[in-house]
Amino acid sequence: MSSEPTGIETSTDSATSTPPPSFVKQAMRNMVRKGSKSLFHLGLTAAGFIGFILVVAWLGRPTLPQ
Repeated sequence: MSSEPTGIETSTDSATSTPPPSFVKQAMRNMVRKGSKSLFHLGLTAAGFIGFILVVAWLGRPTLPQ
């Protein structure tokens, strides 16, 4: 006899095993738990991204002939 699974599950196996929480649920749970720290980091990231975009736009601005 082979030791391969037959693909038949019993009702007790599927009822007792719960899948692990998804990464999105874990991230949301961490954001709720950390609160203002997460918002502060989000604000820093947003400010840094906007600053980066402005610097790139300033460096790449076209020069008009006079």
